Amino acid sequence: MTTPAAEPLPDDVETLKAMLLAERQAHRAEVRDQALLIEKLEHQIARLRHDRFGQSSERRALLDQLELQLFELKEDQAQAQAAMPIDEPPTQTVQAFTRRKPARRPLPDHLPRERVVYPVPQACPCCGGALHKLGEDVTETLELVPRQWKVIQHVREKHSCRSCEKITQPPAPSHPIARGRAGPGLLAHVLFAKYGLHLPLTRQSATYAREGIELDVSTLADWVGASAATLMPLVEVVRAHVFAAERLHADDTTVPVLDVGRTRTGRLWTYVRDDRPFAGADPPAAAYFYSPDRGGAHPQEHLASYVGLMQADAYAGFNRLYETARKPGPIVEAACWAHARRKFFDLARLNKAPIAIDAVARIDALFAIEREINGLSPVERRKVRQERSRPRVEALGTWLRQQYARLSPNNQVAKAIAYSLNCWDGLVRFLDDGRLCMTNNAAERALRCIAVGRHNWTFAGSDAGGRRAAAIYTLIETAKLNDVDPQAWLTDVLARLHDHPAKRITELLPWNWKTQR
Repeated sequence: MTTPAAEPLPDDVETLKAMLLAERQAHRAEVRDQALLIEKLEHQIARLRHDRFGQSSERRALLDQLELQLFELKEDQAQAQAAMPIDEPPTQTVQAFTRRKPARRPLPDHLPRERVVYPVPQACPCCGGALHKLGEDVTETLELVPRQWKVIQHVREKHSCRSCEKITQPPAPSHPIARGRAGPGLLAHVLFAKYGLHLPLTRQSATYAREGIELDVSTLADWVGASAATLMPLVEVVRAHVFAAERLHADDTTVPVLDVGRTRTGRLWTYVRDDRPFAGADPPAAAYFYSPDRGGAHPQEHLASYVGLMQADAYAGFNRLYETARKPGPIVEAACWAHARRKFFDLARLNKAPIAIDAVARIDALFAIEREINGLSPVERRKVRQERSRPRVEALGTWLRQQYARLSPNNQVAKAIAYSLNCWDGLVRFLDDGRLCMTNNAAERALRCIAVGRHNWTFAGSDAGGRRAAAIYTLIETAKLNDVDPQAWLTDVLARLHDHPAKRITELLPWNWKTQR
């Protein structure tokens, strides 16, 4: 067998130099691409290892696949580096976080105390002499008394007049739900257990059965639906209060919804009003909405009448809300520094990337200033930001652009920088308006209940179930924002709502209810 002869090399020295330079540049580009891909895979593997959620079998299979690909790439890179050594970058470390040991709290003073006095000898065990009390040592333990079930009989006695023979009887009392045999306390407990404690109705039914009360899941479901319908006027008032704010926090999260033979992904949206960071007098509240998908038409419908400031992430579905020609007026966008920091923090923690470490430190300095001015008036907050935060933000923006120019667009750090630069106008808006916060954490905190709940009740039964969940979440989370016990509040509201005048329904809102108590 014969092999084809190699192409003859040119005799010109300059041409040979050019060919050698081109070959070296191609080799360097190949090594650089391999390094970028290795960095990306290492970041993905580190995140998967750190991730606590998801199916463990699927996560393990994906990890195995990524690690195998990573090992092969490292072998290729080592072979390429042997031909052209590349200096290793200096290593940096991220300071570890030490969790504080929890302090032991005293037991609540408002609980009744039951004394258990242990008997002492009648005489001294040593010499038989008389004993005199010097004092006592008291050790307190917290105990639980099982809850009690009872049946309340609503008795309406009939009386007749012997003169005119007319029969008199008190009117029938109002019930929280029509044809329901559950009292307001039980209905509030079922609602709060499902949406506040994330206990599915199946678990609640099993718990009640162990206590000797047989309540079918279908019965509990009927109670939940009827209670939600009863409470809807209060839900609408809370939502109106939220959209009357000068500034909103907005976010959304997924919720699995049962469908024919499968589950599909719906969305729960939250809009939070919280004026406390800038010393606002109006009470905080959270409004929730459900939609079968994440289309931009849904937030446009929710916010159809709202004009003001809105803090949110970089979701493209919000873009039409920010347009100048929007009716009744444009919403002013304010981006979230926590989102921008999180992208750098992951790279700093998992990959020890020096630029990411530096970026996190610069952003943390801004957060330190914000903690100092939390709760001050908008004028005071703006003044401090102009004096102390603006120079830092401008220096950070210049530094990010310089670093981005030095990096490949496919680099993970470059992608984190690009996210911040693309949102830069929204990120820096907080400097000029004391009502704005640096982050959208208020909305993210409001979505935690849903994130925890969907791991327990697994999915919503239908679109109607999603809308019902949004309504009840609106009430429970608003009560929690105002430091009101949701179950106690719902119990009283369900007992009074049917007989309460509609024009005075604001008296039943959590903050007004708390004041009356």
